[in-house]
Amino acid sequence: MFSDGDMLQLQQEQYHHDRRNHSDILCLHKNDRLKHYGLHYCKYVGRLARGLTEPKAYDRTLTDTALVCLSAANTLHQHLPAPNVAVKPATQIDPLRTFADAAGRFADACEKIDHAEDCLPIMRSANIDIMTWVAQISEERGLNLHEAVIQRRSELRERQFYITE
Repeated sequence: MFSDGDMLQLQQEQYHHDRRNHSDILCLHKNDRLKHYGLHYCKYVGRLARGLTEPKAYDRTLTDTALVCLSAANTLHQHLPAPNVAVKPATQIDPLRTFADAAGRFADACEKIDHAEDCLPIMRSANIDIMTWVAQISEERGLNLHEAVIQRRSELRERQFYITE
């Protein structure tokens, strides 16, 4: 699905996307930015847990999760490796639990920020696990994640109609 070079390119493109379209988030202190991303992960777990009662499409939520992973990785100065979609966690019956577990670990690390506890290794590990989960589920669903990311960025770009660059 993705090579290490693809991931680097996605992160670089996300950096440019965030600079243009999410200056309100980029101007936050890194700690607040990371908490913001942790809240996104929790929101997405909730969306997916609601299943058919959730008005936002499942694939859109997967794509949004990937975008947040890229932004979080950039904030963490983390070079995301290519997700290994061949390795599937065997410890969970429900695949959503794998995402919920990683999102919970990321949120736990966000809470550790306020206590001046070591949080970066937890965040980085959880972020990799979330990206791996997104890649695995996308592949199972036949979602071309790279194309979906490009399309979603285009939609988000249109929100900033007043930027002409």
